[in-house]
Amino acid sequence: MLVSYKWLKELVDVDVLSEELAEKMSTTGIEVEGVSSPAEGLSKIVVGEVISCEDVAETHLHVCQVNVGEEALRQIVCGAPNIRAGIKVMVALPGARIADNYKIKKGKIRGLESLGMICSLGELGISDSVVPKEFSDGIQILPEEAVPGDSVFPYLDLDDEIIELSITPNRADALSMRGVAYEVAAIYDKSVHFKDFPLLETQEQAGEQLSVAIETDKAPFYAARILENVTIAPSPQWLQNLLMNAGIRPINNVVDVTNYILLYFGQPMHAFDLDTFEGNQIVVREACAGEKLVTLDDEERELETSDLVIAVADKPVALAGVMGGAATEISSQSRRVVLEAAVFDGTSIRKTSGRLNLRSESSSRFEKGINLATVTEALDAAASMIADLAGATVQAGIVSAGQLDTSDVEVVSTLSDVNRVLGTELTYTDIEDVFRRLGFGLTGDAEKFIVSVPRRRWDIHIEADLYEEIARIYGYDKLPATLPKGDGTAGQLTETQKLRRKVRTVAEGAGLIEVITYALTTPEKAVQFSTNPSNLTELMWPMTVDRSVLRQNMVAGILDTVAYNVARKNKDLALYEIGKVFEQTGNPQEELPTEINSFAFALTGLVTEKDFQTPAVPVDFFYAKGILEALFDRLGLKVEYTATQALAGMHPGRTATISLDGQVVGFVGQVHPVTAKDYNIPETYVAEINLTAIEQVMQPAKPFVEITKFPAVTRDIALLLKAEISHKEVVEAIEAAGVKRLTDIKLFDVFSGEKLGLGMKSMAYTLTFQNPEDTLEDEEVARYMEKIQKSLEVTIGAEVR
Repeated sequence: MLVSYKWLKELVDVDVLSEELAEKMSTTGIEVEGVSSPAEGLSKIVVGEVISCEDVAETHLHVCQVNVGEEALRQIVCGAPNIRAGIKVMVALPGARIADNYKIKKGKIRGLESLGMICSLGELGISDSVVPKEFSDGIQILPEEAVPGDSVFPYLDLDDEIIELSITPNRADALSMRGVAYEVAAIYDKSVHFKDFPLLETQEQAGEQLSVAIETDKAPFYAARILENVTIAPSPQWLQNLLMNAGIRPINNVVDVTNYILLYFGQPMHAFDLDTFEGNQIVVREACAGEKLVTLDDEERELETSDLVIAVADKPVALAGVMGGAATEISSQSRRVVLEAAVFDGTSIRKTSGRLNLRSESSSRFEKGINLATVTEALDAAASMIADLAGATVQAGIVSAGQLDTSDVEVVSTLSDVNRVLGTELTYTDIEDVFRRLGFGLTGDAEKFIVSVPRRRWDIHIEADLYEEIARIYGYDKLPATLPKGDGTAGQLTETQKLRRKVRTVAEGAGLIEVITYALTTPEKAVQFSTNPSNLTELMWPMTVDRSVLRQNMVAGILDTVAYNVARKNKDLALYEIGKVFEQTGNPQEELPTEINSFAFALTGLVTEKDFQTPAVPVDFFYAKGILEALFDRLGLKVEYTATQALAGMHPGRTATISLDGQVVGFVGQVHPVTAKDYNIPETYVAEINLTAIEQVMQPAKPFVEITKFPAVTRDIALLLKAEISHKEVVEAIEAAGVKRLTDIKLFDVFSGEKLGLGMKSMAYTLTFQNPEDTLEDEEVARYMEKIQKSLEVTIGAEVR
């Protein structure tokens, strides 16, 4: 927001240096980016009156005799197409400085002496985007009242100071001169003086020629006025100056008034040429599929059903809150004008302007909010100004639709809460003074007070907002400074963090190296190793197909890392990752995916390299399973392994699911040779565990139990079994004997051959017995072995060898 300091002084009784004002505003909540002056760096530029103007043959140049307030006229050669005798112009005298610190010197052009330079606004550093349309290709013509020899700066307000404000979304009230005036008045405890806009209406009723309808909930209110007998002409110089200093190009008196009201009230407005309307009803609605609109910048815009439009005769004539349509714009032939002032949904306006890359002064204000209390006041003010500047007549009444709540917002608080939050010792009188300066109503007492917040401050809704207002007006520099207290709560890890640390300790203790892979992958890899694939969660605008879908497993990403290393001759790898996978059980367009903590690893190559006395030991299924056994032992969990052939991408004969309390929590096994070939990797073993499921069944840490001083006793037992009997079934049969002194079961040998018979095998186990309170005797252990042997024979038909 660019604020004219001259204009601001007209609205509020403040007379301090602009730098001081900028510092004060920055320390009370509205940051000032800087203060500048259009005349900065310019010098010796005066008003000149062109007395005569003669063409130079066969050139575009003109020889002018110019009165600059000196005894003699100055001869100046000028090439501007709009130079002529009798006009007042800007003249840079020899020695003058213009834009880019360029110094003007006496010289000759085509052999003709030129004692100065007749300037355009662009040559004074004014941006081409704000130069008035009529002077965009030539020099600036000054008002008739300009006196030759005077400095040009006061006539064009180039001696003004421009304060650039950085407005945050919560202080959009400062996107208007009235809003800034209220703010400055509160800071300096001054009063505001706003201009009156007297309005004289004709007897003719606007409602007889025009009606308004709203067919969407994105437009709470829409109002319009009709003006007739409008004469389109350039705006007066003072209005053009205000707009240019605010960064807006002057167009004509009607359009310039709407922009003036936008700056003054913060109320976006638009003017339509009523004679271009094909109907007598304005409808505010959402765009229909396939509709198009040529906007004021002569670009054809393809509309979407989410866009808000102003329609006449079922045709869009404006993109609501963003830009008007070219077909109904104000032109030099316009005689009847419709002025609109409305309230539109900020979210809708932001989406439309963002999608079309069409940002405007209007859209930026609708996005952040406008003052609901001054919508019709701004409309009346615009009609009054156009009547004054364009000789228009205003028809009686406002044509409107919708409702606006302009009542004050009441917020309740107490003095004790204010002092508790701010750390102050303010009195109720101090509170009264703050809200008086802000122009807010206040009732009640120190025990409980009610603040009536006017609609111009729509950022204030709750007690915390009141505390902020009190603090900034009272002065942040006056708030007491205290050192932070030393007492506090002791920090601790969450259960999830504790589990991750345990897993990481075991993984790295087993020699695994942590990697971090992308959470985004391809649709195929997202579900390739998933035990329970769900709906895909896809990005709407992925940068690449390889990173377009949220992963549902981590194995695929780790295998990509394995492939990267194998391709670079690094073949002995043990990698792990702790991260999140994403499960989508609902509609990805409507629901967010569920985040699941997971642990995965991949092993390939050799466990032990060959040397002169040790053979090479390659990674196998049992090595991978051993890492998991160590992990579950560390976590105090007992899991079951079940062979499976149903997991896509895994070897059907070397893969097992992992179950905990009947729930599948992961898998371990060899990557299918075909899949490994697709990844360009050698034989590789992987595992993935659902840490979220494990965390849910984790038990509190067991209390310490004193280590027994009594020795353990071991016994070996060899069993002749059918080949289909698994180790799991054998262990379950041994445990079914119910021997409470049995503390460990270890398989140490598996043998099969012709001597045992077809379909038979031998399995040998070491059983460990221990009594924590006494020494076991041989007879007692023998009884235990008999019970176990009987259970094996009955349960699985085992024969003790």
